[in-house]
Amino acid sequence: MSPRLNPYAQSMKLVQPLIDLAGTVAKSGLEPAILELVKIRASQINGCSICLHMHAAEARKAGESEERIIMLDAWRESPLYNARERAALAWTESLTRVAETHAPDKDYQMIADVFSPEEQINLTMMIVVINGFNRIGRSEEH
Repeated sequence: MSPRLNPYAQSMKLVQPLIDLAGTVAKSGLEPAILELVKIRASQINGCSICLHMHAAEARKAGESEERIIMLDAWRESPLYNARERAALAWTESLTRVAETHAPDKDYQMIADVFSPEEQINLTMMIVVINGFNRIGRSEEH
């Protein structure tokens, strides 16, 4: 296969708003651990090795345990995650697989039970952002 274009190198002006949005959401007040778990989980689902590597490293640097990173794919069966993290992960999976899930009410209710309306918007926007980055990353992977 011939080399693919790198959107970061070829058109940073189009990617920069997504980077800026990620920074804005990161400063929204949501727990950094939740944001990193969301980014890792979406990247696992989407198979984006670039994002998985980056966000797992960032999570470790921020103090996330190796065990919680490794167990993330099995979060439903693991006692390692609290109610807010579980709700965020369910919503992440629901929106990342939206063509299959259609973002069901049961998943939305999980975030509504533990996140304020503003936090729900911020969480949703981070899920949107990481899915965008995953698609950019996948488009340039071979």
